[in-house]
Amino acid sequence: MRAVRIHGTQDMRLEDVAAPEPGAGQVAIRPAYVGICGSDLHYFSDGAAGIFRIVDPLIPGHEMSGTIESDPAGRLDPGTPVTVHPSTWGPPSEGPRHTWPGGTFLGSASTSPHTQGAMAERLIVAADQVRPLPTGLSLRTAALVEPLAVALHALSVVPEGGRVLVSGSGPIGLLTAAAARAQGAEVWCADVRSGPLERARALGAHEVVDVSGTALPESTFDVVLECAGLPQTLHALLLACRRGGTLVQVGNVPNEDRPVNLAPIVSKEIALRGVFRYDTEIDQAIAMLTENPQIAAVITHEFPLADVHEAFAMAADSQESGKVIVRVSGA
Repeated sequence: MRAVRIHGTQDMRLEDVAAPEPGAGQVAIRPAYVGICGSDLHYFSDGAAGIFRIVDPLIPGHEMSGTIESDPAGRLDPGTPVTVHPSTWGPPSEGPRHTWPGGTFLGSASTSPHTQGAMAERLIVAADQVRPLPTGLSLRTAALVEPLAVALHALSVVPEGGRVLVSGSGPIGLLTAAAARAQGAEVWCADVRSGPLERARALGAHEVVDVSGTALPESTFDVVLECAGLPQTLHALLLACRRGGTLVQVGNVPNEDRPVNLAPIVSKEIALRGVFRYDTEIDQAIAMLTENPQIAAVITHEFPLADVHEAFAMAADSQESGKVIVRVSGA
């Protein structure tokens, strides 16, 4: 089968490799579309995503849709359209299940051997990771299920009808804004680039703010969501948060010390919380995409598997692109 494999920094190859076979409790899927995530870009550009470094060739991709190729247990018929929850869980521990240590994640170098991802012509996963898709949800749109689940988990603290600020209008920010809009929130989006802000407005944001030249209104928002992974923006976002509001850190930030002015947290009693991936929100994401097909406008570019290098280059250009997807098969 053909598979995209990242061997190290700036070393990504489309190669012919042996197709894996499903074992007990597993199914084989033929991926149709795979979204390019920020972690995939880091694996390619840096050879690592955060603290996880590539030591063996890694097939990227955890945002996917496809069709069942074979289910040895006979639960799902060949051709059934599906998406996949990319996580498996480690032994029970403290905290929410998706924060437990010891699990795996598709397309991740966090485990040894690495957990291979979906940017290949066959993917093997555990049967309980599979989510059949409802009639009416296309495979192309279903490639957004996984990142939309991230957004929905982050939005779990938003009060009904609240005013929300999404800082960073890249793919996760756009999906967070679109999901908040679908849930009835008043949504503002902030960025320093015109392209992302134009896409945010097209998705229904009530207001957009170019923070390269305009300050955010102070003490205005019930919930502020930082979706760009830029800890240096934290103080301005705390100022924008209303008294008694919540600031949610959605973007993955560098594992390093950063000076933060904590005074607004104290004086305005702001709740500061982090969010990590998601759990059951993947099922909510499937339902939301089915009911709100306009969210698919987050996808701005589609490339065939043979043009994966061009796809990664476009995904890295945040001015020109929203979500970039790779068409793995003709499904």
